[in-house]
Amino acid sequence: MRLGVLDVGSNTVHLLVVDAHPGARPLPAHSHKTDLRLAQLLDEAGAITPDGVERLVDSVREALAAAEDKGVEELLPFATSAVREAANGDEVLARVHEETGVALRVISGEDEARLTFLAARRWYGWSAGRLLVLDIGGGSLEIAYGTDEEPDVSVSLPLGAGRLTAGRLPGDPPDAEDVRALRKDVRTQIARVVGEFSRFGAPDHVVATSKTFKQLARLAGAARSAEGLYVQRELKRKSLEEWVPRLAAMPAAERALLPGVSEGRAAQLPAGALVAEAAMDLFGVETLEICPWALREGVILRHLDHMPAQ
Repeated sequence: MRLGVLDVGSNTVHLLVVDAHPGARPLPAHSHKTDLRLAQLLDEAGAITPDGVERLVDSVREALAAAEDKGVEELLPFATSAVREAANGDEVLARVHEETGVALRVISGEDEARLTFLAARRWYGWSAGRLLVLDIGGGSLEIAYGTDEEPDVSVSLPLGAGRLTAGRLPGDPPDAEDVRALRKDVRTQIARVVGEFSRFGAPDHVVATSKTFKQLARLAGAARSAEGLYVQRELKRKSLEEWVPRLAAMPAAERALLPGVSEGRAAQLPAGALVAEAAMDLFGVETLEICPWALREGVILRHLDHMPAQ
């Protein structure tokens, strides 16, 4: 069957269309993405602005039309931290449903971590052993660890690249004092949860998902996305540590000219790099691997697991 996953995130509204059935690997058939930046469309009270709501409704409507054009049989729509944490989140969900007919399911931060972990586990298999998964989104950082398909421990922290950029790094390039203060706060928040993971022992394999990690790996010399899903891509902490101050010193327009960095993501890359560096350092990770599958694939896999075999 042809499934569509509609992901309303902090940065984008992303429709992923796949051909799938229980027991089979989902095969991507189409992708439709709108850069929305919901995490930056908030008023002082933390509510999504009227303009932001209108743009969200339009984006969902466009994605729905794309899903119909591609013959999607079933749509799995969900929203993450931007809607989950918005002061008017319930009203936004009701408005989207009323105007488009799409009932967005809000996924908790912990479920984000669990579903992303499931996707990574299925991608690497049991031979990966004890798996540590890091995922930097627009609104939050998810961390999960385990030996099975359900993680032994998972957390979600409000350390998304878009959120931190909008709230903590207003300059272009950001002020050095702002960068230093954010670095300290990020490390403090991550350090608080490290103990929850360390009692399970060192991981056998560390992987990361998300556009932020993919761009950082590309800067550090990883293969281009055009070379395919099955090319191994790594990010070394040493390389990342060299890039963090360079990214923070550049204006966004200059970052956008770097290999693998999109114009829409260039502004938030310094914040994302600070989070990535802190996570790798505090968890003692020298090298991690970039996983092609993430939350959207996890949602698909979980849905297929609950379907009867044909």
